[in-house]
Amino acid sequence: MTTSTRRREERLEVRLSSGAKQLMQRAADAQRKTLSAFVLESGVTAAAEALADRRSFELPAEAYDAFAAALEMPKTSKPRLEKLLTSPSVLEPKSVLESPVLE
Repeated sequence: MTTSTRRREERLEVRLSSGAKQLMQRAADAQRKTLSAFVLESGVTAAAEALADRRSFELPAEAYDAFAAALEMPKTSKPRLEKLLTSPSVLEPKSVLESPVLE
């Protein structure tokens, strides 16, 4: 179902310059759409593109094979990293009483 056939219950208000509105109106006219339809479609498309790289990525076959091989490699022990991740943070005192502010 496209955005134009769904029941729309939400509103979005935008403040913009006269020049920006005129530019979008010309673009909407060029595509024979209302300004609202143009802005909605353009915004939804831009949002999907902005989020697309966070959901999936493409690799050439050779790079994918190397990536898959790296995922299949056995885990190696990293004692220094493990110690770092399990040690208390220097930025978070263990208790309020140990806070440098109270010393």
